Amino acid sequence: MAKALVTLVKSPSGFRADQAKTLRALGLRKMGDTREHDYSRSIRGMLEKVKHLVRIEIREEAGQEEKSGA
Repeated sequence: MAKALVTLVKSPSGFRADQAKTLRALGLRKMGDTREHDYSRSIRGMLEKVKHLVRIEIREEAGQEEKSGA
């Protein structure tokens, strides 16, 4: 599974309270904080909500090979 590296680049101050709570749930507390999460559906939804406040870098896990059904 891919990983999302999320960094808080803009303060949530002045934005809606639910966006600040989403940042807290992602583990981002201070400016410059970076956390790594599995790039799952729930995390993608959270990132979509606060995409104007964070920088997102998607990384594929090393060592994973694609499986083919053939």
